[in-house]
Order: sequence, then structure tokens, then C-alpha cells
Amino acid sequence: MVRRPSRFLRLFVLLLIALALLALTHSWWMAGLANALVSSDGPAKADIAVVLAGDFSGNRILKGGELVKDGYVPKTLVSGPNTLYGMYECDPAIAFAVRHGYPESYFVRAPHQALSTREEAAAILPELRKLGVHRFLLVTSDYHTARAGRVFRAAGREFEIRTVAAPDNHFRVDGWWRDREGQKIVFMEWSKTIANVLGL
Repeated sequence: MVRRPSRFLRLFVLLLIALALLALTHSWWMAGLANALVSSDGPAKADIAVVLAGDFSGNRILKGGELVKDGYVPKTLVSGPNTLYGMYECDPAIAFAVRHGYPESYFVRAPHQALSTREEAAAILPELRKLGVHRFLLVTSDYHTARAGRVFRAAGREFEIRTVAAPDNHFRVDGWWRDREGQKIVFMEWSKTIANVLGL
């Protein structure tokens, strides 16, 4: 009499097959994990650009300067929480852009005390209302575009908002898992995305 494989053995074999499939297709599904974080509409004519805080490489502020230079917006509002050694982040960010050739007149300071994207929206949107803004470009790092867009659109339903991605030095959709900083970025962004969905 031939003994049938035990249920445990069948489950073990299925698990091995699943792990092998995950390993063989890892570049596809890992790129998908990162791609879900990115939602960039690209630039278009708008009343103003808004550069979000949190990028210490300077890519966001340079993208904001580029949008003014290219004629998409007349000014860029620079979000600046008070998180850098007692300084508002907008101040060193604007100074960085000036050192890279953009006139200081391109930028508008927006100092505040926000510590999250949701708090940042609560601080920035009233300023935009005071300025009479109806349409703005939301500039942030590529991996942050999907979450930031959702947060700002939920808090400012009367605005027309287009997300504009600035590159990140460590995040690549098709290879973030090969870079330790890229791994941390994806882990943190997914953690924050899930926290937002749960209302945390």
C-alpha cells in the first residue's frame, strides 16, 4: 500500500514553490511596491508651487526653483518646519537654491511647527487661501508623491493640485532594494502610508 504524503509535507512543498516564485519574480514585485508610492502628475501652469519639507539633499527646492524659471509658476512657497538646530527648514533650503543660481525672489518662506505631512497640509493650506491660490503644484520627492497628494487633496478639496516629483538620491523604483538608504525609504514610506490609512 502506497502512503500518501502527509498534509505537512504538501504544505512544505507548496511553501518552497511559493518562495521560489517570489525569488524568481522579486525584481517585478519589489518594483511594484515602490511604484505604488509614486504618483506624479508633472508640471503645468499654476498659481504657485509648494515645496514640502523633509528633503535634505536639496532636490525638492531645486525643482521648485526650476518650475519658476521654466514659467510654470510665478513663485514657490517653501514649507519650513522648525526642526533644524532651531532654524526653520525653509531658510537653509532657500539659501541652498540661491547658491545653485536661483534668485531669492523666486521663493516665499512658510515657517511652521508641523511634524508630519498631515500637519504640514494644515499649516500650508490656510496660507494658500490667504494668497488667493486656486491651483498649485505640490513638489516633493518621487516616493512621497502618492501619499502627499492624497493628504493635501483630502485637506484642500477646493484646490486643483498637481503633484510634481523631485528625484531622490537613493530611491529608484527598479532597484531600491540594492541600496540600504533606498530600503529604509520604502519601509518608512509604506509605514507612514499604512498609518495614514488607519488614521494614525
